[in-house]
Amino acid sequence: MELSDEDRLAQLGYHQDLNRSWSAFSNFAISFSVVSILTGGLASYGIGLANGGPITMSWGWPLVSIMVLFVGLAMAELASAYPTAGGLYWWASELGGPVWGWFTGWFNLIGQIAVTAAIDYGAAIFVTAVLDAIGLGFGTSRDVIFVVFALVLAAHAVLNILRPHLAATINNVSAWWHVIGVLIFVGVLTFFATKHQSLSFVFTQTVDNSGVGFGGVAFSFLLGLLHAQYTFTGYDASAHLSEETKGAARAAAWGVVHTIIVSAIAGYVLILAVTFAIPDLTAALDPAQNSGYPVIYILENSLDARLAAGLLIIAAVAQLFCGFASVTAASRMLYAFARDGAVPGSRLWSTLSARRVPVAAVWFICGFAFLLLVPSMLVPAANAPTAYYAATSVAVIGLYIAYGIPIALRLRRGSGFASGPWTLGRHYRVVDTVALAWIAIISVLFVLPTDDRGYPWHEDFTWDLVNYAPITLAGTVGAIGLWWVISARQWFTGPRRLVEAE
Repeated sequence: MELSDEDRLAQLGYHQDLNRSWSAFSNFAISFSVVSILTGGLASYGIGLANGGPITMSWGWPLVSIMVLFVGLAMAELASAYPTAGGLYWWASELGGPVWGWFTGWFNLIGQIAVTAAIDYGAAIFVTAVLDAIGLGFGTSRDVIFVVFALVLAAHAVLNILRPHLAATINNVSAWWHVIGVLIFVGVLTFFATKHQSLSFVFTQTVDNSGVGFGGVAFSFLLGLLHAQYTFTGYDASAHLSEETKGAARAAAWGVVHTIIVSAIAGYVLILAVTFAIPDLTAALDPAQNSGYPVIYILENSLDARLAAGLLIIAAVAQLFCGFASVTAASRMLYAFARDGAVPGSRLWSTLSARRVPVAAVWFICGFAFLLLVPSMLVPAANAPTAYYAATSVAVIGLYIAYGIPIALRLRRGSGFASGPWTLGRHYRVVDTVALAWIAIISVLFVLPTDDRGYPWHEDFTWDLVNYAPITLAGTVGAIGLWWVISARQWFTGPRRLVEAE
């Protein structure tokens, strides 16, 4: 007989403080909404198109999907064994001790903030384009986009603090919006696009912007995998909502796995439809014509104005859903991390409102997401997308390192690991090993610049095009590492088992 959700949570050391009102579908829906193929797949499309070209879409997406599934399977086993809002950092603490939990938690928090910033900035780009298309906007300049970005973050904060059941309802609607939206996108682009590229174009056409002098288009293709890999972030949301999900020991695990599978299939169909509809590859890659965001150029130049506006609206609403879900998941992670005293001001960030919502944690996530993209206003307007791409890199690297640490610790634990009701059985060795190998590869790839002028040896090197992801991560990791050595190791003992204490 399986333990009840409350008894299983008590075994992990916590009371049922959050409101457990989410269904298994709601748990899947929040991860599916954060992954959001209509967000990452479209807003970061230019990363892949400029690095590798159409082959990055046709071959890169399935490659990343398969490898991410290994990571998801490994995480699902852990989510089933330890269904708590702390998620990754709690798993690492349990399997490796406080120091592993400390670094995992901070990598996760950095990644959560970065992915929220990137999602809402991408949403602001599409919302601005929609308002401009229907005659209600103030243009699509960098300044306008940033103002809309700030307003979107504020709106997501306000909606998140109202009541937890509203969040579940919004994410349920979001899941269906994404599925139906993809079908409409594919149908419109298939039947109404003014031009369709050939199979040869989509599956063999290349673009090499790496400019590194070695590897050629193969290296450029690898850099372009950031497009798909950024899309496949945030499915740990199912774990962070465990304490609000009924039957969490199974539902959270299936939420992770189903999110990846459904997103992989639906996303591939969507990406192929967009790539087939490219009216002119050279123009789609030209910043003077695409404003840094090729999908908007493709829609506006391959469809009737009304159809293009309709698809932009579908994408913009999906991205708003995505940002909302990201704030929800990130605030729960911060709440759990602060509940165990790991964040300055922990008492504030772990406080719940009368409706059992971590209000202060919500504002913390939105505030730091805003600050992360302030640099986009400090570089020349033409290079503003570079700051967005850096945020996507920080999100991918931060989150995937946080994913990898507990997976490595579980692999080290071996047969001594106490599985939950959802388990990989004897297959865990292969699954975990492949997952860790992939995380190592992408963590190296995505600290590299996506423009040849961002490499120090290039004759036209410019700081405006440097990938600030490694600088941001190195500075942050150095700070939290120094904090651990000087202070935190003396007082941070990992998760506080509040039930045992009483």
